[in-house]
Amino acid sequence: MTPKILIIGACGQIGTELTLALRQKVGNNNVIASDIREGNEELMASGPFEIADATNFEQIQDLVMHHEIDEVYLMAAMLSATAEKFPMKGWALNMNSLFHVLNLAKDKKISKVFWPSSIAVFGPTTPKHDTPQTTIMEPTTVYGISKQAGERWCEYYHRKFGVDVRSIRYPGLISYKTLPGGGTTDYAVEIYHEALKNGKYTSFLSKETELPMMFMDDAIRATISLMEAPAENVKVRSSYNLSALNFTPDTLAEAIKKEIPEFEISYNPDFRQAIADSWPSSIDDSRAREDWGWKHEFDLQKMTTRMLDGIREVHQV
Repeated sequence: MTPKILIIGACGQIGTELTLALRQKVGNNNVIASDIREGNEELMASGPFEIADATNFEQIQDLVMHHEIDEVYLMAAMLSATAEKFPMKGWALNMNSLFHVLNLAKDKKISKVFWPSSIAVFGPTTPKHDTPQTTIMEPTTVYGISKQAGERWCEYYHRKFGVDVRSIRYPGLISYKTLPGGGTTDYAVEIYHEALKNGKYTSFLSKETELPMMFMDDAIRATISLMEAPAENVKVRSSYNLSALNFTPDTLAEAIKKEIPEFEISYNPDFRQAIADSWPSSIDDSRAREDWGWKHEFDLQKMTTRMLDGIREVHQV
């Protein structure tokens, strides 16, 4: 049986590409996209779309019942840099939307939930290199605190009510299709646009700030792969570490220079530096690789070539 899927927050950076990938896989009419605003042209034209507020339980429940939804991907969230400016709004969006979906699953209105966590759950006391699956988690951002709390609730609902909830701690995600949405790793997308447009970029993170990153195609593949895995293989019900690349703004600039030799980078760290400093520089994702066969495909140079080609094509730079 082909599942009926609802994607909440379908117009965001991950949601847009996830919606298109799932529609290609299970059929356009089997994937209902929803968001508080309309998305890009391709998303809107490719299948059903509903305006809905992720924090409004009645609206989400109505969508689930009306479309006879089996699986929900809850992608709506306020990201790290934005949530620091609006803490209570960030907390309310990130937590209330999750409870709505978990409660629908508890009441057997839906059968499976995907909810994204993040490397923001870690903090300055977490081991920075090869951060283990289970470790000290003392996040210092509103976003990280909400994601850590969300992980605990996901595990609780699985253990207490048998809810089939699955989650990934995304690293920084890099895509040419949608523009960044207020995260601390946004520099790694902006830099490609600026390289093509102006031949130079000023990074808001310092030269040596190493962070875990991933090309969006790998992240989408991982998400769908986790959701398709047999339930008995999904042994972590808080959230799985996921990793592919680790680099600094400096090493990323070097990769770009191989394609655009005249490219120049300068540095002017802002408030996002403190957020980045509290996060790991590399992640141990061996549990995901063992449990459900995760493997990344994109290294730094392959991603750089694809990013530059993609921006030229999509944004006509």
